[in-house]
Amino acid sequence: MPDLVPEIPVDLTARPISLRLAVACVALIWLTVSEWAEMAHQWWDIDTYSHILLIPPIIAWLAWTRRHQLAKVEKRGWLPALGWVVFGLLAWLLGRNAGINLIAQAGAVTALQGAVMAFLGLRAALILAFPLAYMVFLIPFGDEIIPPLQSITAEIAAALTQWSGIATVADGIRIDTPAGLFIVAEECSGVKFLIAMVALGVLVAHTCLTSWKRRAWFMLSCLIVPIVANGIRAWATIFLAQYVGAETAGGFDHIVYGWLFFGIVIALVLGVAWRWFDRVPEEAGWTASEVASLPLLERWEGRALSANLALLVVLAIAMLFAVLGRLG
Repeated sequence: MPDLVPEIPVDLTARPISLRLAVACVALIWLTVSEWAEMAHQWWDIDTYSHILLIPPIIAWLAWTRRHQLAKVEKRGWLPALGWVVFGLLAWLLGRNAGINLIAQAGAVTALQGAVMAFLGLRAALILAFPLAYMVFLIPFGDEIIPPLQSITAEIAAALTQWSGIATVADGIRIDTPAGLFIVAEECSGVKFLIAMVALGVLVAHTCLTSWKRRAWFMLSCLIVPIVANGIRAWATIFLAQYVGAETAGGFDHIVYGWLFFGIVIALVLGVAWRWFDRVPEEAGWTASEVASLPLLERWEGRALSANLALLVVLAIAMLFAVLGRLG
């Protein structure tokens, strides 16, 4: 007697919807290709944003952990999400015309978020809420906080230098000592570690913690610890320079100030917080049953939008903004 093979249900609608979604995403990326190219350049060539190279695989992994819950919901187009696509492209167009890369790049990412929601539907979007929201970390940002970070680092380093018994004259980001004058440059502000730590903190807070109070404390540590640690690193360089010279101390600092330093900070924060982790990443996020029980869900869903119609509308929107972009 031949072996009996259990029948596995297959969602026959998933493949055509995914194909149409892929076409829509390609169209939106083609429209905003200059912004995606600029972001890719920043990820690859600017050390401050090199951690973003890890964000796409993290998003893919987050979506993969939700696959079992996604299989339990119907994939149906959601008309209001097309408004999110339009909103994103409006931000892209305004940012591009105004020469503000941050706004233009945020608009490009927002448009992709809207496309995913428009094709997969509200229920699937709620299950994928965190991976979709985490796409914000694809956008290079943080230059705006470099000046205050330089000042904070200088204040910490100057205070520790004085407490170490070293004659110090501090003036803003300039710290004068017997071994020489030290200036907290933009590269020493700690911005790259702070941004990367916030991205990591948001990921860990969502996937490993259930209590909002614990999440708040953890995120606070992800903000404070890198800033304080960077100030200590700057002080250590100044302190070492008093004995071995500024040039030697600077060379040592460039070695320590790489990802080795960041790795130590990560190990410190995660090591302390580890005991309060109360779930595994696969459990993070809404389940299909929790989404189904949400009040007013059906009212917000409205009538289903076919994948073909959604694709036509997205392509029409992309063409419209392509024309508007040329006119601008």
